[in-house]
This record gives sequence, structure tokens and C-alpha cells, in this order.
Amino acid sequence: MKLGFACKYLNPEGKQFFPFRATTRKRFLSLSHDERYQLLYEIAVTNLNHLFLTLEQLATLPPSLRMMRIGSDLLPLYTVPEAAPLFAEFLPALYSQFARCGELARAHQIRLSFHPGQYTVLASDNPDVVTRALEDVEYHTLCACLMGYGKTFQDFKINIHMNGKAGFDGFKQSFNRLSPEARLMLTVENDEISCSLDDVLQAAPLCPVVLDIHHHWVKESEFIQPDDARVASVIDSWRGVRPVLHYSISQEGIIPAQGWPDQQQLGVSKSKLRAHSDYFFNPTLNAWALSFRDFDIMCEVKMKNLAREPLYQWGLAQQLVADPQAESAGEQPVK
Repeated sequence: MKLGFACKYLNPEGKQFFPFRATTRKRFLSLSHDERYQLLYEIAVTNLNHLFLTLEQLATLPPSLRMMRIGSDLLPLYTVPEAAPLFAEFLPALYSQFARCGELARAHQIRLSFHPGQYTVLASDNPDVVTRALEDVEYHTLCACLMGYGKTFQDFKINIHMNGKAGFDGFKQSFNRLSPEARLMLTVENDEISCSLDDVLQAAPLCPVVLDIHHHWVKESEFIQPDDARVASVIDSWRGVRPVLHYSISQEGIIPAQGWPDQQQLGVSKSKLRAHSDYFFNPTLNAWALSFRDFDIMCEVKMKNLAREPLYQWGLAQQLVADPQAESAGEQPVK
């Protein structure tokens, strides 16, 4: 089992070791052509260098901690039409930086992913929204391919939600418009508002399903268990590749510090239950998440790796994750 973190690799003071830079569309459009070029180029170079430095740090950790979601700002404003000709000019100069990131990750079995934002809705009933969503998925696909992925099924994960008024039929139509590389990498996740686990399992013949156990609890008020038949269907959707599960819990002070929270007793709106905690403070829920032994876990928590690592140590003490001494011989590579 690998335990991952999302986007920001934090030092003990809670600051990013190697932060990604970003910019706004408004600022970009206010600049001259040369200033736009310089801005995008410098940010892209910085972000790729900082990704490499982050991967170097992950390579020193126990194998179970070598898992990361990369932030979407790797190439800032890539899908903005006015930026496209500028990226066309300088992107080839960055190929070697992309390549070395992918080579380092594969050499140390670091599992990588992207998670496009909430507005990337392939199942929208608005054609313009779908067009932008396809462009966004293809942008993430390009970044992964430049790192050497997109060659085999799920050698890299690009995860989205299936929410949208067009439902599964709309998702399927959009999925079939994606490039072959994007279709190899795309996964779809249940959410806490519109798409239940049963809804997204319709997509299993197309792409793997990512199980988010917190979303499922918020929506259904159910703590799904590893022996649930739907979990078996999730695993099957990965076609032999180790599946990924998302784990988060409600914020500190909203749910109790131990035991199983009961939504009726809490009397808290689902919107408040959705928000992620700073740390994984409830041992009952931690044991529940780590009981999904067939999965790697993306830890969706505000304190990122600073919250993930205590969960790992707690799991070791409870014998719920692998012993790092046993791991020193190396894990099987993630496909």
C-alpha cells in the first residue's frame, strides 16, 4: 500500500519545500507579447525544476510514501487561447525537464497523478463546457506524456468527477472524443453531491473508478466496507492495476475524535461535512481506511504530507501498513 499526498510538499513549519508558481489570466493579458513569453517560460521552468526536486525528496522516503498528485499549474494558463502560440514556441525546450521527472519517478516507483479541477465536466449538457473540459484533460495528458507516460493502461492517473446533467451517457460521448493516451490514463470518482458510487460504476467498462470513501459517507451516510460487492467492482475496473482510494475526513470539531460519526446525531449540514480536516485525528476512521488493503490511498487532507506521515506511522504501529524494513527490498513496480 502506498499513501499519497496532493500537490504541496510541506516542511515541518507547514511551508512548501518547492512551491509551484502561478499567474492569472488578467495579469497575463495585460502584458506585451515579450513579457507574456518571459512570464510563462520562467514559471514553467521553475515548476518543472521544483517538481524534480520534490521527486528527489520522495525517492528518499520508504516505498509506501512514494505517491504524489501533481498540481495542475505545471504549465500555467496552457489552455488560454492567447497563451497557446507562446507555448508552441518554447515547449520543446522543456522536453528534457519533463523527461527527467518521469525517469526519476519510474526509477524509484513513485506513483503520480493529476486531478483536474471541478470545472472539468465531461458530462455537462453545455457543449462549450465539454469542449473546455476536453481541452483541460488533454493538457494534463500532454504533461504526463512528456514525462514518458500514456503508453500502457494506467501507467499514470488523471482523475475527474462524473458530475454533470448529461450523466453517464454524456460522459461516455466525451470519453470517446479523448485521445488514446487520455483514455489510458483517465479515472472517474464518486462525489458527495451528484454522482454516487453506483452512478460512476457505470463507467467501469470505459475507465477505472476511484473510490472516495468520505464522499460516499457524506452522500449515503454509509461507511462502505472492503467486502462490499461494489468495492469488488471498483477493483475489477482497474484491470489488474492496483486501484486508488481517496481518504479524507470531516474537519476537527465537526465529528468526534474517535468512533464512528453519525450524521443524524451530528445534526450538521452535508456542506460542512464535506470540508477536509487538517489531520487524520480519528483512529476509528484511520483503521477503516487502512483496511482497504488492496488499494493505494490518496490522502486528501489540508496538511498534506505532514498529515499523511503520522497516518503511516500509526498504521505501522497497528500493523495496518507494511513494515518499511520488509519494504527495503523494494516493492513491485506500479503499472
